[in-house]
Amino acid sequence: MLDSKNFFFSILLYLSLIIGYLNSENLNLGAYQDWIGANLNPLIDFSNNFVDTFLNYEKYGHRHSPVYLIFLSLILKTGIDIEYIRLIHLHLCLILVFLFYKCLLIKFSNIDSKLLLLLSLTIFLSPTFRSLSIWPESRIPGLIFFTLSIFYFLKFDKNYELKFAWFSTLSLIVSAYISPNFSVFIIYFFYFFLKKINIFELKYLIFFTFFCSLPMLYYLFILDVNFLMAGGTQYTEERGLYHFNLSNKILIISSIFLFHFIPFIGNLLEIKDLKNSKKSQFLIVFIFFVILIFFFDYGSEFSGGGVFFQLSNILFSNNYLFYLVSFFSIYLLFIISKNDFSNLLLLTLIILSNIQNSIYHKYYEPLFMILIFTLFKNFKFDKFFSSKNNFYILYLFCFCFIFLRLIKNHYFI
Repeated sequence: MLDSKNFFFSILLYLSLIIGYLNSENLNLGAYQDWIGANLNPLIDFSNNFVDTFLNYEKYGHRHSPVYLIFLSLILKTGIDIEYIRLIHLHLCLILVFLFYKCLLIKFSNIDSKLLLLLSLTIFLSPTFRSLSIWPESRIPGLIFFTLSIFYFLKFDKNYELKFAWFSTLSLIVSAYISPNFSVFIIYFFYFFLKKINIFELKYLIFFTFFCSLPMLYYLFILDVNFLMAGGTQYTEERGLYHFNLSNKILIISSIFLFHFIPFIGNLLEIKDLKNSKKSQFLIVFIFFVILIFFFDYGSEFSGGGVFFQLSNILFSNNYLFYLVSFFSIYLLFIISKNDFSNLLLLTLIILSNIQNSIYHKYYEPLFMILIFTLFKNFKFDKFFSSKNNFYILYLFCFCFIFLRLIKNHYFI
Protein backbone atom coordinates (compact mmCIF):
# COMPACT_ATOMS: atom_id res chain seq x y z
CA MET A 1 0.00 0.00 0.00
CA LEU A 2 1.18 3.53 -0.82
CA ASP A 3 2.06 5.37 2.40
CA SER A 4 1.96 9.16 2.78
CA LYS A 5 5.73 9.61 2.33
CA ASN A 6 5.86 7.67 -0.92
CA PHE A 7 2.69 9.39 -2.13
CA PHE A 8 4.10 12.87 -1.60
CA PHE A 9 7.45 11.82 -3.07
CA SER A 10 5.64 10.52 -6.16
CA ILE A 11 3.71 13.78 -6.49
CA LEU A 12 6.94 15.75 -6.08
CA LEU A 13 8.62 13.84 -8.89
CA TYR A 14 5.56 14.23 -11.09
CA LEU A 15 5.48 17.98 -10.43
CA SER A 16 9.16 18.19 -11.32
CA LEU A 17 8.27 16.76 -14.72
CA ILE A 18 5.43 19.25 -15.16
CA ILE A 19 7.78 22.09 -14.19
CA GLY A 20 10.25 20.73 -16.74
CA TYR A 21 7.49 20.80 -19.36
CA LEU A 22 6.56 24.40 -18.51
CA ASN A 23 10.22 25.46 -18.68
CA SER A 24 11.04 23.52 -21.86
CA GLU A 25 13.51 21.27 -20.05
CA ASN A 26 15.86 19.54 -22.48
CA LEU A 27 18.39 17.48 -20.52
CA ASN A 28 19.24 15.29 -23.51
CA LEU A 29 19.77 18.46 -25.53
CA GLY A 30 18.85 16.79 -28.82
CA ALA A 31 15.26 16.08 -27.77
CA TYR A 32 14.00 19.58 -28.60
CA GLN A 33 15.89 19.67 -31.91
CA ASP A 34 14.47 16.25 -32.84
CA TRP A 35 10.96 17.43 -32.00
CA ILE A 36 11.27 20.61 -34.09
CA GLY A 37 13.41 19.20 -36.89
CA ALA A 38 12.21 15.63 -37.30
CA ASN A 39 8.93 14.91 -35.50
CA LEU A 40 6.73 17.98 -35.72
CA ASN A 41 6.58 18.37 -39.51
CA PRO A 42 5.56 14.79 -40.36
CA LEU A 43 3.07 14.84 -37.47
CA ILE A 44 1.35 17.91 -38.93
CA ASP A 45 1.57 16.51 -42.47
CA PHE A 46 0.02 13.20 -41.40
CA SER A 47 -2.97 15.13 -40.05
CA ASN A 48 -3.32 17.16 -43.27
CA ASN A 49 -2.50 14.61 -45.98
CA PHE A 50 -2.09 11.12 -44.58
CA VAL A 51 -1.62 9.15 -47.80
CA ASP A 52 1.06 11.38 -49.32
CA THR A 53 2.96 11.60 -46.02
CA PHE A 54 2.68 7.87 -45.41
CA LEU A 55 3.99 6.95 -48.88
CA ASN A 56 6.81 9.50 -48.80
CA TYR A 57 7.76 9.30 -45.15
CA GLU A 58 11.45 8.71 -45.87
CA LYS A 59 11.77 12.24 -47.31
CA TYR A 60 11.72 13.64 -43.77
CA GLY A 61 15.06 11.97 -43.01
CA HIS A 62 13.38 10.33 -40.03
CA ARG A 63 14.81 6.96 -38.94
CA HIS A 64 11.97 6.22 -36.50
CA SER A 65 8.77 4.40 -37.30
CA PRO A 66 5.82 6.62 -38.34
CA VAL A 67 3.35 4.64 -36.19
CA TYR A 68 3.44 6.84 -33.10
CA LEU A 69 3.47 10.06 -35.13
CA ILE A 70 0.36 8.78 -36.91
CA PHE A 71 -1.28 8.22 -33.52
CA LEU A 72 -0.44 11.79 -32.44
CA SER A 73 -1.65 13.14 -35.79
CA LEU A 74 -5.08 11.60 -35.15
CA ILE A 75 -5.25 13.61 -31.93
CA LEU A 76 -4.11 16.74 -33.79
CA LYS A 77 -6.81 16.16 -36.38
CA THR A 78 -9.49 16.57 -33.69
CA GLY A 79 -8.41 20.18 -33.31
CA ILE A 80 -6.38 19.85 -30.11
CA ASP A 81 -3.49 22.31 -30.00
CA ILE A 82 -0.01 20.90 -30.49
CA GLU A 83 1.07 22.05 -27.01
CA TYR A 84 -1.75 20.06 -25.43
CA ILE A 85 -0.68 17.05 -27.50
CA ARG A 86 2.75 17.37 -25.89
CA LEU A 87 1.05 17.37 -22.50
CA ILE A 88 -1.02 14.31 -23.42
CA HIS A 89 2.14 12.56 -24.56
CA LEU A 90 3.85 13.41 -21.27
CA HIS A 91 1.05 11.80 -19.26
CA LEU A 92 1.00 8.73 -21.51
CA CYS A 93 4.71 8.30 -20.76
CA LEU A 94 3.90 8.00 -17.04
CA ILE A 95 2.55 4.53 -17.85
CA LEU A 96 6.18 3.38 -18.05
CA VAL A 97 6.72 4.05 -14.33
CA PHE A 98 3.53 2.16 -13.47
CA LEU A 99 4.40 -0.83 -15.66
CA PHE A 100 7.92 -1.06 -14.28
CA TYR A 101 6.41 -1.10 -10.78
CA LYS A 102 3.98 -3.86 -11.79
CA CYS A 103 6.86 -5.90 -13.22
CA LEU A 104 8.76 -5.50 -9.95
CA LEU A 105 5.74 -6.70 -7.96
CA ILE A 106 5.73 -9.92 -9.98
CA LYS A 107 9.48 -10.45 -9.96
CA PHE A 108 9.93 -9.62 -6.27
CA SER A 109 6.71 -10.73 -4.60
CA ASN A 110 8.60 -11.22 -1.31
CA ILE A 111 9.94 -7.64 -1.21
CA ASP A 112 8.18 -4.71 0.47
CA SER A 113 6.13 -2.95 -2.22
CA LYS A 114 7.21 0.45 -0.85
CA LEU A 115 10.80 -0.35 -1.80
CA LEU A 116 9.70 -1.51 -5.24
CA LEU A 117 7.84 1.75 -5.73
CA LEU A 118 10.95 3.74 -4.78
CA LEU A 119 12.91 1.77 -7.35
CA SER A 120 10.35 2.37 -10.09
CA LEU A 121 10.21 6.10 -9.32
CA THR A 122 13.86 6.50 -10.31
CA ILE A 123 12.61 6.58 -13.90
CA PHE A 124 11.39 10.13 -13.19
CA LEU A 125 15.07 11.08 -12.78
CA SER A 126 16.16 9.58 -16.09
CA PRO A 127 17.30 12.43 -18.38
CA THR A 128 16.09 10.45 -21.40
CA PHE A 129 12.67 9.77 -19.89
CA ARG A 130 12.26 13.41 -18.90
CA SER A 131 13.44 14.79 -22.26
CA LEU A 132 11.44 12.40 -24.44
CA SER A 133 8.34 12.83 -22.30
CA ILE A 134 8.49 16.61 -22.65
CA TRP A 135 9.43 16.54 -26.35
CA PRO A 136 7.39 13.74 -28.01
CA GLU A 137 9.31 10.92 -29.64
CA SER A 138 8.52 7.26 -30.23
CA ARG A 139 11.21 5.70 -28.02
CA ILE A 140 9.35 6.00 -24.69
CA PRO A 141 6.01 4.72 -26.11
CA GLY A 142 7.95 1.83 -27.68
CA LEU A 143 9.60 1.14 -24.33
CA ILE A 144 6.18 1.19 -22.64
CA PHE A 145 4.91 -1.65 -24.80
CA PHE A 146 8.22 -3.47 -24.44
CA THR A 147 7.87 -3.24 -20.66
CA LEU A 148 4.30 -4.49 -21.02
CA SER A 149 5.66 -7.49 -22.92
CA ILE A 150 8.10 -8.07 -20.04
CA PHE A 151 5.19 -7.85 -17.58
CA TYR A 152 3.34 -10.67 -19.36
CA PHE A 153 6.56 -12.61 -19.83
CA LEU A 154 7.16 -12.52 -16.07
CA LYS A 155 3.60 -13.74 -15.48
CA PHE A 156 4.23 -16.54 -17.97
CA ASP A 157 7.53 -17.39 -16.28
CA LYS A 158 5.68 -17.87 -13.00
CA ASN A 159 2.91 -20.21 -14.11
CA TYR A 160 3.54 -21.08 -17.80
CA GLU A 161 0.01 -20.14 -18.91
CA LEU A 162 -0.11 -19.97 -22.70
CA LYS A 163 -2.26 -16.83 -22.75
CA PHE A 164 0.56 -14.81 -21.15
CA ALA A 165 2.94 -15.90 -23.91
CA TRP A 166 0.42 -14.56 -26.43
CA PHE A 167 -0.05 -11.29 -24.54
CA SER A 168 3.72 -10.87 -24.23
CA THR A 169 4.26 -11.48 -27.94
CA LEU A 170 1.46 -9.16 -28.99
CA SER A 171 2.82 -6.38 -26.76
CA LEU A 172 6.30 -6.84 -28.21
CA ILE A 173 4.91 -6.65 -31.75
CA VAL A 174 3.24 -3.33 -30.96
CA SER A 175 6.50 -2.17 -29.37
CA ALA A 176 8.45 -3.12 -32.50
CA TYR A 177 6.01 -1.24 -34.75
CA ILE A 178 6.51 1.89 -32.64
CA SER A 179 10.28 1.44 -32.14
CA PRO A 180 11.71 -1.29 -34.42
CA ASN A 181 14.87 -1.83 -32.33
CA PHE A 182 12.81 -3.80 -29.79
CA SER A 183 11.90 -6.44 -32.40
CA VAL A 184 15.09 -8.46 -31.76
CA PHE A 185 13.95 -9.33 -28.24
CA ILE A 186 11.41 -11.77 -29.68
CA ILE A 187 14.36 -14.17 -29.83
CA TYR A 188 14.82 -13.91 -26.05
CA PHE A 189 11.15 -14.54 -25.32
CA PHE A 190 10.86 -17.42 -27.78
CA TYR A 191 13.97 -19.00 -26.27
CA PHE A 192 11.99 -19.42 -23.04
CA PHE A 193 8.70 -20.18 -24.75
CA LEU A 194 10.38 -23.01 -26.61
CA LYS A 195 11.36 -24.64 -23.32
CA LYS A 196 7.94 -24.28 -21.69
CA ILE A 197 5.35 -24.48 -24.46
CA ASN A 198 4.30 -27.47 -26.51
CA ILE A 199 5.80 -27.17 -30.00
CA PHE A 200 2.35 -27.68 -31.54
CA GLU A 201 1.03 -24.63 -29.66
CA LEU A 202 4.18 -22.63 -30.22
CA LYS A 203 4.02 -22.90 -34.00
CA TYR A 204 0.82 -20.84 -34.00
CA LEU A 205 2.57 -18.16 -32.00
CA ILE A 206 5.48 -18.15 -34.46
CA PHE A 207 3.14 -17.95 -37.44
CA PHE A 208 1.19 -15.12 -35.81
CA THR A 209 4.41 -13.17 -35.21
CA PHE A 210 5.53 -13.64 -38.81
CA PHE A 211 2.09 -12.65 -40.10
CA CYS A 212 2.12 -9.46 -38.03
CA SER A 213 5.53 -8.50 -39.45
CA LEU A 214 4.28 -8.57 -43.06
CA PRO A 215 2.70 -5.07 -43.13
CA MET A 216 5.97 -3.47 -42.01
CA LEU A 217 8.01 -5.57 -44.45
CA TYR A 218 5.59 -4.59 -47.23
CA TYR A 219 5.93 -0.92 -46.27
CA LEU A 220 9.73 -1.07 -46.22
CA PHE A 221 10.52 -3.26 -49.21
CA ILE A 222 7.50 -3.31 -51.53
CA LEU A 223 6.29 0.26 -51.16
CA ASP A 224 9.99 1.14 -50.74
CA VAL A 225 9.41 3.61 -47.91
CA ASN A 226 12.62 2.59 -46.20
CA PHE A 227 12.74 5.15 -43.41
CA LEU A 228 15.39 3.03 -41.64
CA MET A 229 17.88 4.19 -44.25
CA ALA A 230 16.85 7.85 -44.08
CA GLY A 231 18.84 10.61 -42.44
CA GLY A 232 22.44 10.46 -41.38
CA THR A 233 25.39 12.25 -39.86
CA GLN A 234 28.88 12.99 -41.10
CA TYR A 235 29.75 9.50 -39.96
CA THR A 236 27.00 7.84 -41.97
CA GLU A 237 27.65 9.95 -45.04
CA GLU A 238 31.31 8.91 -45.05
CA ARG A 239 30.87 5.20 -44.35
CA GLY A 240 27.27 4.37 -45.14
CA LEU A 241 24.38 4.36 -42.71
CA TYR A 242 24.74 0.70 -41.85
CA HIS A 243 28.47 0.27 -41.79
CA PHE A 244 27.97 -2.09 -38.85
CA ASN A 245 31.10 -2.11 -36.71
CA LEU A 246 30.60 -4.72 -33.99
CA SER A 247 33.62 -3.47 -32.05
CA ASN A 248 32.05 -0.03 -31.75
CA LYS A 249 28.79 -1.53 -30.56
CA ILE A 250 30.30 -3.81 -27.94
CA LEU A 251 32.71 -1.30 -26.43
CA ILE A 252 30.34 1.65 -26.29
CA ILE A 253 27.20 -0.23 -25.22
CA SER A 254 29.10 -2.18 -22.57
CA SER A 255 30.51 1.09 -21.18
CA ILE A 256 26.98 2.52 -21.01
CA PHE A 257 25.85 -0.61 -19.18
CA LEU A 258 28.71 -0.25 -16.69
CA PHE A 259 27.74 3.37 -16.08
CA HIS A 260 24.21 2.39 -15.11
CA PHE A 261 25.48 -0.55 -13.07
CA ILE A 262 27.70 1.66 -10.86
CA PRO A 263 25.15 2.07 -8.01
CA PHE A 264 24.67 -1.71 -7.89
CA ILE A 265 28.27 -2.93 -7.85
CA GLY A 266 28.81 -4.64 -4.52
CA ASN A 267 25.10 -5.36 -4.16
CA LEU A 268 23.76 -7.11 -7.24
CA LEU A 269 27.23 -8.56 -7.70
CA GLU A 270 29.65 -9.44 -4.93
CA ILE A 271 33.10 -7.87 -5.25
CA LYS A 272 34.53 -11.36 -4.81
CA ASP A 273 32.64 -12.43 -7.96
CA LEU A 274 34.70 -9.89 -9.87
CA LYS A 275 37.95 -11.09 -8.31
CA ASN A 276 37.53 -14.86 -8.45
CA SER A 277 37.78 -15.45 -12.18
CA LYS A 278 40.50 -17.83 -13.29
CA LYS A 279 43.59 -16.37 -14.91
CA SER A 280 42.70 -18.14 -18.15
CA GLN A 281 39.30 -16.42 -18.18
CA PHE A 282 40.87 -13.05 -17.49
CA LEU A 283 43.30 -13.64 -20.36
CA ILE A 284 40.45 -14.51 -22.73
CA VAL A 285 38.66 -11.28 -21.82
CA PHE A 286 41.85 -9.29 -22.34
CA ILE A 287 42.53 -10.81 -25.78
CA PHE A 288 38.93 -10.19 -26.81
CA PHE A 289 39.24 -6.62 -25.60
CA VAL A 290 42.47 -6.02 -27.58
CA ILE A 291 40.77 -7.30 -30.75
CA LEU A 292 37.85 -4.93 -30.17
CA ILE A 293 40.25 -1.99 -29.69
CA PHE A 294 42.02 -2.86 -32.95
CA PHE A 295 38.80 -2.54 -34.96
CA PHE A 296 37.29 0.35 -32.99
CA ASP A 297 36.83 3.45 -35.19
CA TYR A 298 34.12 5.54 -33.54
CA GLY A 299 35.14 9.20 -33.52
CA SER A 300 34.06 12.02 -31.21
CA GLU A 301 32.88 13.99 -34.24
CA PHE A 302 30.24 11.34 -34.93
CA SER A 303 28.18 12.38 -31.86
CA GLY A 304 26.94 10.08 -29.15
CA GLY A 305 29.15 7.37 -27.71
CA GLY A 306 27.93 7.37 -24.12
CA VAL A 307 29.15 9.08 -20.95
CA PHE A 308 32.62 7.54 -20.69
CA PHE A 309 33.43 7.98 -24.38
CA GLN A 310 32.45 11.64 -24.32
CA LEU A 311 34.15 12.25 -20.97
CA SER A 312 37.37 10.74 -22.28
CA ASN A 313 37.36 12.99 -25.33
CA ILE A 314 36.25 16.13 -23.48
CA LEU A 315 38.85 15.84 -20.72
CA PHE A 316 41.79 14.27 -22.57
CA SER A 317 40.97 14.57 -26.31
CA ASN A 318 41.59 10.84 -26.74
CA ASN A 319 39.99 7.45 -26.05
CA TYR A 320 42.41 6.21 -23.37
CA LEU A 321 40.06 6.71 -20.42
CA PHE A 322 37.25 5.18 -22.47
CA TYR A 323 39.38 2.13 -23.31
CA LEU A 324 40.25 1.63 -19.64
CA VAL A 325 36.59 1.80 -18.64
CA SER A 326 35.62 -0.43 -21.56
CA PHE A 327 37.94 -3.18 -20.38
CA PHE A 328 36.19 -3.28 -17.00
CA SER A 329 32.86 -3.11 -18.84
CA ILE A 330 33.69 -6.16 -20.94
CA TYR A 331 34.93 -7.95 -17.85
CA LEU A 332 31.68 -7.12 -16.03
CA LEU A 333 29.58 -8.49 -18.89
CA PHE A 334 31.72 -11.63 -18.90
CA ILE A 335 31.06 -12.18 -15.18
CA ILE A 336 27.34 -11.62 -15.68
CA SER A 337 27.00 -13.99 -18.62
CA LYS A 338 29.63 -16.71 -18.15
CA ASN A 339 27.34 -19.02 -16.16
CA ASP A 340 23.99 -18.04 -17.64
CA PHE A 341 23.18 -18.33 -21.32
CA SER A 342 20.01 -16.25 -20.97
CA ASN A 343 22.10 -13.28 -19.76
CA LEU A 344 24.50 -13.74 -22.67
CA LEU A 345 21.58 -13.90 -25.10
CA LEU A 346 20.04 -10.77 -23.63
CA LEU A 347 23.32 -8.84 -23.83
CA THR A 348 23.81 -9.97 -27.42
CA LEU A 349 20.35 -8.79 -28.41
CA ILE A 350 20.90 -5.44 -26.70
CA ILE A 351 23.99 -4.94 -28.87
CA LEU A 352 22.25 -6.10 -32.05
CA SER A 353 19.20 -3.91 -31.40
CA ASN A 354 21.16 -0.89 -32.65
CA ILE A 355 21.82 -1.44 -36.35
CA GLN A 356 22.78 2.11 -37.25
CA ASN A 357 26.22 3.63 -36.88
CA SER A 358 25.41 6.26 -34.26
CA ILE A 359 25.21 4.99 -30.68
CA TYR A 360 23.46 7.32 -28.25
CA HIS A 361 23.17 7.00 -24.50
CA LYS A 362 19.41 7.66 -24.73
CA TYR A 363 18.92 4.32 -26.52
CA TYR A 364 19.75 2.46 -23.30
CA GLU A 365 18.37 4.67 -20.56
CA PRO A 366 16.08 3.90 -18.73
CA LEU A 367 16.06 0.59 -20.65
CA PHE A 368 19.03 -0.83 -18.71
CA MET A 369 17.41 -0.13 -15.35
CA ILE A 370 14.29 -1.99 -16.41
CA LEU A 371 16.21 -4.95 -17.84
CA ILE A 372 18.54 -5.29 -14.84
CA PHE A 373 15.59 -5.75 -12.48
CA THR A 374 13.30 -7.79 -14.74
CA LEU A 375 15.08 -10.03 -17.26
CA PHE A 376 18.67 -10.38 -16.05
CA LYS A 377 19.17 -13.40 -13.80
CA ASN A 378 21.44 -14.48 -10.93
CA PHE A 379 21.95 -11.05 -9.43
CA LYS A 380 21.86 -10.75 -5.64
CA PHE A 381 18.65 -8.76 -5.53
CA ASP A 382 17.92 -9.61 -1.89
CA LYS A 383 21.14 -7.91 -0.85
CA PHE A 384 20.20 -4.75 -2.72
CA PHE A 385 16.73 -4.58 -1.17
CA SER A 386 18.01 -5.39 2.32
CA SER A 387 19.32 -1.88 3.01
CA LYS A 388 17.70 1.50 2.43
CA ASN A 389 21.19 2.96 2.07
CA ASN A 390 21.30 1.30 -1.35
CA PHE A 391 18.34 3.42 -2.41
CA TYR A 392 20.04 6.59 -1.15
CA ILE A 393 23.06 5.67 -3.27
CA LEU A 394 20.85 4.99 -6.29
CA TYR A 395 19.01 8.30 -6.01
CA LEU A 396 22.27 10.16 -5.44
CA PHE A 397 23.60 8.56 -8.62
CA CYS A 398 20.50 9.67 -10.54
CA PHE A 399 20.84 13.27 -9.35
CA CYS A 400 24.56 13.24 -10.19
CA PHE A 401 23.74 12.05 -13.70
CA ILE A 402 21.32 14.95 -14.15
CA PHE A 403 23.99 17.31 -12.82
CA LEU A 404 26.51 15.93 -15.35
CA ARG A 405 23.98 16.50 -18.11
CA LEU A 406 23.49 20.10 -17.05
CA ILE A 407 27.24 20.74 -16.94
CA LYS A 408 27.77 19.13 -20.34
CA ASN A 409 24.88 21.05 -21.94
CA HIS A 410 25.96 24.39 -20.47
CA TYR A 411 29.73 24.28 -20.76
CA PHE A 412 30.68 21.78 -23.48
CA ILE A 413 27.95 22.05 -26.13
